[in-house]
Amino acid sequence: MDLVIRDARVIDGGGGPSYRADVGIDAGRITAIRRQGEDRLTGRRVLDAHGLALSPGFIDMHAHSDLALLRDPDHSAKAAQGVTLEVLGQDGLSYAPADDRTLAEVRRAITGWNGDGADIDFDWRTVGEYLDRLDRQGIAVNAAYLVPQGTVRMYAVGWDDRPATEAETLRMKQLVAEGMEQGAVGMSSGLTYTPGMYANDSELTELCRVVASYDGYYCPHHRSYGAGALEAYDEMVGLTREAGCALHLAHATMNFGVNEGRAPELLSLLDAALDAGADISLDTYPYTPGCTTLVAMLPSWANEGGPEAVLARLRDDGTADRIRHHLEVVGSDGCHGVPMEWDTIEISGVAHPGLADLVGRRLDGWPTARRLLVEDRLGTTILQHVGHEENVRAIMRHRVHTGGSDGILQGDKPHPRAYGTFPHYLGRYARELGVLSLEETVHHLTGRPAARLRLPDRGHVREGHRADLVLFDPDTVAAGSTFEAPRTLPTGIPHVLIDGRFVIEDGRRTDVLAGRSVRRRGRS
Repeated sequence: MDLVIRDARVIDGGGGPSYRADVGIDAGRITAIRRQGEDRLTGRRVLDAHGLALSPGFIDMHAHSDLALLRDPDHSAKAAQGVTLEVLGQDGLSYAPADDRTLAEVRRAITGWNGDGADIDFDWRTVGEYLDRLDRQGIAVNAAYLVPQGTVRMYAVGWDDRPATEAETLRMKQLVAEGMEQGAVGMSSGLTYTPGMYANDSELTELCRVVASYDGYYCPHHRSYGAGALEAYDEMVGLTREAGCALHLAHATMNFGVNEGRAPELLSLLDAALDAGADISLDTYPYTPGCTTLVAMLPSWANEGGPEAVLARLRDDGTADRIRHHLEVVGSDGCHGVPMEWDTIEISGVAHPGLADLVGRRLDGWPTARRLLVEDRLGTTILQHVGHEENVRAIMRHRVHTGGSDGILQGDKPHPRAYGTFPHYLGRYARELGVLSLEETVHHLTGRPAARLRLPDRGHVREGHRADLVLFDPDTVAAGSTFEAPRTLPTGIPHVLIDGRFVIEDGRRTDVLAGRSVRRRGRS
């Protein structure tokens, strides 16, 4: 055997009790497990765990590392947390499938998430070519991909707020099918982001039928996490039921004052659907603030036509006043139907270096927001302080819950979830607060998401499984990242392995690029 991890406390990802054992690894897979009292394993290298916890690698079900994996081979933001697999293509907006026009537009649209990509060679246009690029370059952690419905609509329909024609719907179905054929695990939507939010239920149902034919899942950022949130969740449950498609609810939160203490209502809705036979899962991050772009707050009509059209509207005083009225009085659909409370908005990143002194400040009203949107050419990212701790805890206890960082790595002051989600679950919510047991927490972060992704050889410490593993100290593991210092790495995670190779060793990032694309192949 290449490696034996001796005397580890194995937390196997299934949610059951932990046990002491030696674990043997050969050729990237777990080849032997010997429990305490059985014959010891021997190998070419022996690492004495001294009772450290050994778990499967953590699966980030909601990641925005689509360009970061190419830009930053180190990628300690995720590797140091014990993440061994990220799911990309989230919130309906990413970089494949695309033609030249669509690629230029989506790069502009999500500059606040990933930068403008000026440092990236965009030598792909299809999902398969993007995944090939990850494999060819070599990446820090494994990556799966969701076909982004908003990008698909941008490609086939454009930025118009109207129903798709029959021909356009057929083209979108073809693009989704091609992405699934090329290895995507499902489809995402961002239904408070243009142009994906212009799709009606009938259109989404047709696309979900395609996803279901490949045994994939639909992952929507649905139409509201604020006013009408329960109705928005119910809409997703209903249309996926109609399509016969599995549903995974992205960053399943209940935010803003209108939803304080209402998580039990959401969970009752989901339990009723699950008991009726629906295939549903969800992910959350263990923090109360959210993070997105400032331009996403605008009403959907103001975002119609793409970035240049948005900027033209912002520069026109009359139209800008209309936008302000929708934001402050009506409740913009981009801000989840809730009238804007400017003091909940903190600037976390800017695209223009000359605006860097604004990072960390709260917005003081529409005039400042308007000026910032124009001068930063829509590239501003924000933290939105609108969550509720009791809702966060209630949802993370649920039987279909998984972990997803929703980590936006761009910006001078990113949300600490990007660098801290997984150790924060283990240290804060398992050890300190006891919201979940350690074994339950690991199950939520490993075995359960692997089941959603239909990965039969990941997510558990079992013989024959891939050796994607984390060694951590349950007594000291903690997120180092804070809102004041969001890029601080975690503590208490000395070793991380992917395919049996150390990507983190003795707490330090190695130069190993063991990650590969993880693809679904063919129809079910």
